[in-house]
Amino acid sequence: MKIDLGRPNPKQYKFLHDEHRHVAFGGARGGGKSHAIRTKAILLAAEYPGITIMIIRRTYPELRANHIEPLIKLLQIGKPGNPIKYNDSHKEIIWPNGSKIRFGYCNSNSDIHRYQGMEVDVLFLDEATQLEEDWIKAFQACVRGVNEFPKRIYYTCNPGGKSHAYIKRLFVDRQYLPGEHPEDYSFTQSLVWDNKVLMESDPDYIRMLEAQPEQRRKAWMDGDWNVFEGQVFEEFRNDPAHYEDRIWTHVIDEFDIPRDWYIYRGYDHGYAKPFSVGWYAVDRQGVIYRIRELYGCTREANKGVQWNIREIAEHIKEIENTDPLLKGKKIRGIADPAIWAKGSNGENGESIEDMFNRFGIYNNKGDHTRMAGLMQCHWRLAFDEEGFPMFYVFNTCKNFIRTIPTLIYDEHNVEDIDSDGEDHIYDEWRYICMEMPITPRKAYKPQPVYNDPLNLYTKEGKWKLQ
Repeated sequence: MKIDLGRPNPKQYKFLHDEHRHVAFGGARGGGKSHAIRTKAILLAAEYPGITIMIIRRTYPELRANHIEPLIKLLQIGKPGNPIKYNDSHKEIIWPNGSKIRFGYCNSNSDIHRYQGMEVDVLFLDEATQLEEDWIKAFQACVRGVNEFPKRIYYTCNPGGKSHAYIKRLFVDRQYLPGEHPEDYSFTQSLVWDNKVLMESDPDYIRMLEAQPEQRRKAWMDGDWNVFEGQVFEEFRNDPAHYEDRIWTHVIDEFDIPRDWYIYRGYDHGYAKPFSVGWYAVDRQGVIYRIRELYGCTREANKGVQWNIREIAEHIKEIENTDPLLKGKKIRGIADPAIWAKGSNGENGESIEDMFNRFGIYNNKGDHTRMAGLMQCHWRLAFDEEGFPMFYVFNTCKNFIRTIPTLIYDEHNVEDIDSDGEDHIYDEWRYICMEMPITPRKAYKPQPVYNDPLNLYTKEGKWKLQ
């Protein structure tokens, strides 16, 4: 039996030959990701007799339409004399050499429990950003076994989704936590321009992508990981851009803070997520500058840098006593109201604020009104007609710059932040903004700059082929 897998494009070829432990592929719509997964799964099953492979999508209908049915057709399963079989009850393709391609889906926490204890050699997470970070980590634990088969995890991904921040951190920004090894991770970006077969068979697909709203177009067409559909703070700019001889950005270089500027400290605690401390300076016009940050995990979080409450307090005090921007300054603390709860510290029934007080760290309760706080953050980020916002962040505040653009809206409360994301920096920033509320100014949105590898646009941003 002959199987025609077609001829891979250069990006697919690179993906098929990548032997890193973690291999990511994609970055935009139409890059040929699903076909690359099916091809790689077939090659592995044929090359390694007895290997176990699993392909995961978020929902079963997506799984069946994108992988099960195309593989049944491609492998000619059901044709008389074909030794390759599909077991529908177990959702797996069984090869005569003992290899298996299993299929799974995960759309809820209850779904992930079905895979506990499962062992596979190679895992494919298709549209990985649509899965939650905790689900991805649970699936990663399934890749094990005492044999000589390769142990790899392949991720296909587009900007946006539940785990956008996690995938972007690992494969795009390449920022790693203890226990994550940079040499294990590889990313190949594949755009629609790389998929010559699609462009030749469906030239109108480019028109469809170009017609999408700006944020969606940048993600789907340009593979821009800094903007995506569902992004909350789409106005945040970390890529200084020139419009009409002016620079529009929120991220700036560090400078010395004048003596008469007020200094604030925001704090949000994390039990199962990171805690966040941010220091802010306020100029004479009321513009807020995030100038320092401290970001980590408490003992309960069991990931990243782990500190207990005493260690957090010690670090805050050390920074305020030694940092040139903060030393000798009067600092007003604004914190998560939850840290006043008795027993929140877990020691002798005292609160986290009680512990802070023992170290000479004092806070006022932050205003926890979510919608008003969200609007204050938006109004602070908005540019006026001269290109000036009411908020800036020093480029040394890496975690703010990393997490704020990745926040998405809640699926059930579409006007609020999805609190399942990495939102503790946002929370303490929100407390600071609510401490100094402003009224909305007339916002100005500059014209977008197009990523135009095929020279399809005019200088005004109009599509030449209209």
